[in-house]
Amino acid sequence: MLSKMTSAGVRAILVAVLVATPSLLLPSVSVDTTQIVVLIALACAGLTFFDYVSVYPSLIEFRDAPPFNRIRYMSLFLTVFVLAIIARGQTDPNGLTLFIEAVGLVIGHALDFPYSPVRLVILGLPEGASAEAVSMTRTAAGMAYLIGLLAITFFYLILKLKNWPAKSGAFNVWINLPTFDPTAGGDVVDRLNRDARVNLALGFLLPFLIPAIGKAAADLFGNAMATEPQTMIWMVSLWAFLPLSLFMRGIAMARIADMILLKRRRAEVPDAEAILAA
Repeated sequence: MLSKMTSAGVRAILVAVLVATPSLLLPSVSVDTTQIVVLIALACAGLTFFDYVSVYPSLIEFRDAPPFNRIRYMSLFLTVFVLAIIARGQTDPNGLTLFIEAVGLVIGHALDFPYSPVRLVILGLPEGASAEAVSMTRTAAGMAYLIGLLAITFFYLILKLKNWPAKSGAFNVWINLPTFDPTAGGDVVDRLNRDARVNLALGFLLPFLIPAIGKAAADLFGNAMATEPQTMIWMVSLWAFLPLSLFMRGIAMARIADMILLKRRRAEVPDAEAILAA
């Protein structure tokens, strides 16, 4: 029990650090913003702690199937950290900020072609955005998209080379998929494959849909993305992270469906042999 509480506490601290990273790295953050960030960080840390320390699952999926959530966390943390460094470089440049900004600028321009997700993010900026805001958004979007692509590639390699999640031990569907009810009706393999296809389709479409939603929100709430660094950091990070999560979930659910189907076929072989022997 102590080991479980320690593990849950470490995860909660890491989540709190993730939420607080932009406020810690940006040079000028108001007191009100700091207080709001602290409250959100404590809430996210508490949710993570109680979910991992409890015996029964609640919201977090693939809790006992590493490194699924570790890859998601590291991708989001790296995205938020890199984008915060880029935003910091606009007012407090140093060697690290200049290097990351230069790399991001090259990647952003490489991915900024017609109808690309990065181009749609730039087009989603409000009218009258400055050239500096456009350049920083292009750089941030390019870096975020690259980190997402590397994360999904790494997860796919782990799945293929390490036979995930079989290497983690017995896979408990109830613990690792608390929002999926295997007894809701219909064949569980068909439902897993259907949900996998839905997640993959949404993961493909979200990079194109989120900029349109952001454009509509900018028309309602102003040009906060172009003027507020923290808003830009979180919007671009979520734009890259949500499709990544859906892609990973879709790939994982398809993998679980294949495992269940393989187990069924193995169970049918001894039955067939017993019938022939009789």
